[in-house]
Amino acid sequence: MSGAEFVPLSLTPILIGIFTAVACALPGNFLVLRKQALIGDAISHVVLPGIVVAFLVTGTVAAWPMMVGAAVAAVVAVVLIEAIRRLGRIETGAAMGVVFTSMFAGGVLLLERSDTSTVHLDVEHALMGNLESLIWLDADGWHSLLDPVALAGLPPELPRIFVTMVAVAVLIWVFWRPLKISTFDEGFAQGVGIRTGALGMALVIVSAVAAVAAFDAVGSIIVIAMFICPPAAARLMTNRLEMQVAWSVVFAVISAVLGYVFAGYGPLWFGGVNAVSAAGMIATTSGVILLVTVLFGPCRSRTGAPSEG
Repeated sequence: MSGAEFVPLSLTPILIGIFTAVACALPGNFLVLRKQALIGDAISHVVLPGIVVAFLVTGTVAAWPMMVGAAVAAVVAVVLIEAIRRLGRIETGAAMGVVFTSMFAGGVLLLERSDTSTVHLDVEHALMGNLESLIWLDADGWHSLLDPVALAGLPPELPRIFVTMVAVAVLIWVFWRPLKISTFDEGFAQGVGIRTGALGMALVIVSAVAAVAAFDAVGSIIVIAMFICPPAAARLMTNRLEMQVAWSVVFAVISAVLGYVFAGYGPLWFGGVNAVSAAGMIATTSGVILLVTVLFGPCRSRTGAPSEG
């Protein structure tokens, strides 16, 4: 494929996939180490009804209404979980499972009953996103990367998720030391004055921001996979936290690039005629990478958390 074809048709979807994968994988490392990996899954379920209600109220899928709707939905979820746990006297995990799946199903039903014909928001879009359609029509080759007029026509999802990825990376870098200490030894962290509760909530908020920023472009499937698969695979490659984060970024990038390529060309290689969902294939590729590390990763037979060194 020449630059005149690759740049307008494939460059921006691949970049959006990469930025999304990295933005989710970075906080995902700490969620996995804290044994809170399912929070990433929960976030992707909870944001859907919030986003749908925000759309119904505003009639648009703009970023800020989506963020507010997702935040309100998260608060509602926390209240419901606590109410079910206290009134029903069941353990927290069961309450979380009930609330998250019920809210996601409610969001799907709202989508089915809503008029979303004027925007890219429906059940399939909520699950798979619209990554394939985020093409750069104003570009006609690599020189367009230096053309201000062409750059003005970039899909808005690209700068949005890029800014989100950078913000997530900066926040993790700024709070690296307290995050690392509280992840490995929460009691010691509290003893030295680190507010572990607030830090844990901040980690969840950062994860939610990444999920909401990515939701419009890639749906919930990539978000779920990228919170868990690259960090889990990276955990099987090293016992050092810094190297784990680096490995997770590498695996996230590989998953996004190979997944997009396999979605477009894989069926043709096996005699098919139609491409498959890029989001589904990216998530599948990340799962295959995790499987490979489970079988061959150098740390697959070791237990315990990575070292702090």
